[in-house]
Amino acid sequence: MAALLTHPMLQLALSLLVFYALFLGWYGGRGTPLSAAEIETFKRLMAPNLQDPASQHLLDEIEALVAKDDGREFVMQNLVRYRPKALYPPGHHYSDDPREADRRYGRSIVWPLLRYGNLPIWIARRAGNFIEPDGADAWHYVAMVRYRSRRDFLRFALASEKKNNFIHKWAAIEKTHVFPVQPLISLVFVRAMVGMALALLGVAIGGWLR
Repeated sequence: MAALLTHPMLQLALSLLVFYALFLGWYGGRGTPLSAAEIETFKRLMAPNLQDPASQHLLDEIEALVAKDDGREFVMQNLVRYRPKALYPPGHHYSDDPREADRRYGRSIVWPLLRYGNLPIWIARRAGNFIEPDGADAWHYVAMVRYRSRRDFLRFALASEKKNNFIHKWAAIEKTHVFPVQPLISLVFVRAMVGMALALLGVAIGGWLR
């Protein structure tokens, strides 16, 4: 038995299984709904950052977002239009390129997203026009971000606000439309893809060990 446990192939398989179990724990997506006490706590923590009149409506938006929380993963759809020039508050000395400001924002939120099991799954720039009704907004790109839960979305927002990451977002963006969606049909199978990647890695390493 001891010899079996020290066999390189078995150790490799167990290591990959442990890694996959840790990944599933981090990726989650099947949690419990937010409690009323949690919602009030999040609102209290966010309130100091939403004092100006332009931000007041965000508390109402947050309440609407969590009102039907089921504790499960969801995807946030982001439609974005850039400003002609980046607009930072006085005292911030960055270039006026809105795309640079947006890239700065993107780099700043990588850790806050991953820390709470959230993951961008689709980012694409506009490549032309097709069917466009009168008065349609001229969006520059679309991004879809998978959040582990509404709880983790709020955790991400608080962590990003604490580091003042959103200053780059609003400097870059003239207009945005953000709303949650629930996939009906999806070909994005993150859990399966990670499992397959680990299995292929195991096969490759196993072949090398032999």
